[in-house]
Amino acid sequence: MDLITHQLPSTSAFIKTQICCTICFIFILISSIIVLNLGSSSKSIPFFRFDHFFPRKPIPNHYKQPCDYSYGQWVRVNDKYKVQLYDENCSFLDPGFRCRQNGRKNIDYLKWRWQPHGCYVPRFNATDFLERSRNGRIVFAGDLVGRNQWESLLCMLAQVVSNKSTIFEQNGNPITKHKGFLSIKFHDYNLTIEYYRTPFIAFLARRPITVPTQVKVIVKVDQLHWRSKQWKGANVIVFNTGHWWNKEKIAKMGCYFQEGRTLNMTMDVMEGFKSFLKTLISWITNNIDPQKSHVFFRNHSPVHYVNGTWDGGGVCDAETEPEKEHKKLKPESLNNQYIANITKVMSNGNSKIRLLNISYLTGFRKDGHPSKYREPGTSRLQPLVSARYTRHMEPDSLCSITFNGI
Repeated sequence: MDLITHQLPSTSAFIKTQICCTICFIFILISSIIVLNLGSSSKSIPFFRFDHFFPRKPIPNHYKQPCDYSYGQWVRVNDKYKVQLYDENCSFLDPGFRCRQNGRKNIDYLKWRWQPHGCYVPRFNATDFLERSRNGRIVFAGDLVGRNQWESLLCMLAQVVSNKSTIFEQNGNPITKHKGFLSIKFHDYNLTIEYYRTPFIAFLARRPITVPTQVKVIVKVDQLHWRSKQWKGANVIVFNTGHWWNKEKIAKMGCYFQEGRTLNMTMDVMEGFKSFLKTLISWITNNIDPQKSHVFFRNHSPVHYVNGTWDGGGVCDAETEPEKEHKKLKPESLNNQYIANITKVMSNGNSKIRLLNISYLTGFRKDGHPSKYREPGTSRLQPLVSARYTRHMEPDSLCSITFNGI
């Protein structure tokens, strides 16, 4: 059992904006941040870098202070500024994130770019990325927002490969978000980019008949998902979790935590999350070679529902522009605080363990959610996540903006 298992514009305007995707905002945003930071020196950009891949000439930093892409502001751009890299015809995009194809008419949310404070931002060069990533493995493990990031990176790279038949799923599986594991190979570069759908990252077990009936799912906080053995040896691993570690979801799923052989019926979700993070740290320490692999902990985006929760009448399509005031952003969640803390501890003396911080910049984008423009066949009157967590998008998903730079 899969437990986690505008009227249209004028013809010319439509052609001009056809490449504007509405797939998943956070996914493209994150991937753009990743790839756009590869070119700077590790001293000037403490964000995302593959030192084991082919080096490139450093880009001059015109600012004296260290550069942090996590903080900045959204700047509106005119129609002459080319932002998009690919359209909704990218074969790696899940139908649930093709918002324009699903009926969304307003495209103003596509006309913003992220401008970090005091940072020089290079343009993304997909060819350069592929060349420096030859013979490598990049792994994304986590929830559906990690899937968005994986999809975006694939589409950004595929747009420079002339023979698309040289890009394929290694096991012949169809590209669908309902698969637990997908591995896309760029044959000409001997590069694989893999996605593992493990929302908790922890090991999930079925309910034994000997436990109370309210127990539906057991989360083993001292064990990682069984697919973790496949993550070993990857050059880059991006972990993302946190959205599913919340009281509401845990309660609705009937989840309880287990450590060792003991099922703890009173363990709080945050207590369980902290215990799991210790397990993840231990796994990384024992299974990842710091000389060969980079590890990133990606925090999560804030929820933008208003007038209710995701499953209690709340809506996420009430805004058409980003938030302008940072003071109106929601406070950092405990989950993100815990992730930041463990990353700080683990990265002490190890530059290959980093925090991929996307919370602040995504907190402004309350205008970017798919809302009702979701996967065909999904009821618009039902919550975004079903009881079995198999068919619907997760409530933190966002329509996407594809960047040629930010």
